[in-house]
Amino acid sequence: MTNFAAIAALIAVLLAGSVSAALAGDAPPRLVEFESPLAGPQALQGYLRLPDGPGPSPAVVLMHGCGGAWRGIDARWGKLLAEWGYVTLAIDRFGTRGITSACTGGLPPSTLHDAYRALNFLAGQSSVDPSRVAVVGFSQGGMLALLSVERGELERSSEQKFRAAIGFYPLCAGIKGDMTVPTLILIGELDDWAPAKECRNLAEGRDDWGISREKGKGVPIEITVYPGAHHDFDVPNFATPVKMLGHHLEFNEAARDRSVDALRKFLQATIGDREKQP
Repeated sequence: MTNFAAIAALIAVLLAGSVSAALAGDAPPRLVEFESPLAGPQALQGYLRLPDGPGPSPAVVLMHGCGGAWRGIDARWGKLLAEWGYVTLAIDRFGTRGITSACTGGLPPSTLHDAYRALNFLAGQSSVDPSRVAVVGFSQGGMLALLSVERGELERSSEQKFRAAIGFYPLCAGIKGDMTVPTLILIGELDDWAPAKECRNLAEGRDDWGISREKGKGVPIEITVYPGAHHDFDVPNFATPVKMLGHHLEFNEAARDRSVDALRKFLQATIGDREKQP
């Protein structure tokens, strides 16, 4: 083979590899079903994404808010996390239960164990490293993410354990904050649905009556509060602000971009591949 032919062959291989990686990044998620304790025949469902390259890989369970919209969570965050090298599972907590919204009745008790059902499903996948799985939730899903790693009956109910938790604008009132793993809260200063003050109190171990957590007990909670940001600051559909049940929802590009960076660094530090750290 001449040098020119050899170089041409090498370029063809490299281009084929680039096209393959691009196609993997653009590949649609796969709809999967997994175990559910419901009396009916339907299992829970979710969108599963696999990163390009060999596994097993770290993984992230994505939990939607009170309005459902789990496909939007996958589109905004699942695809991005898969590009970073994480297996992602954006689960639908409502669909198979016949729930359309849970914004007025609080967290449905039937969904409390859903994060761990998703974790148990992922732990059985050859593509996943079960020792490196985090849970990321949004609004009500953020609250559920925090509850899932708070020391107590829910966390003790599963043999599989999360290694990190991230709550985007979670409802922090009522959470004691004795966390079993590193936990991060990302919230807007102007959030009138999930008040930043309550999440600050949680991170500092305080409640309305003073100190609510023993000093040094549990894993510390990190919190970042974004000035000028409202609830759902990561949702581009709210570029034009809307009111929902009297609450202000508005996209904030600066806060979204900072949250992307914060999430990437936190996941890298807790469940990521250290040798791949940028």
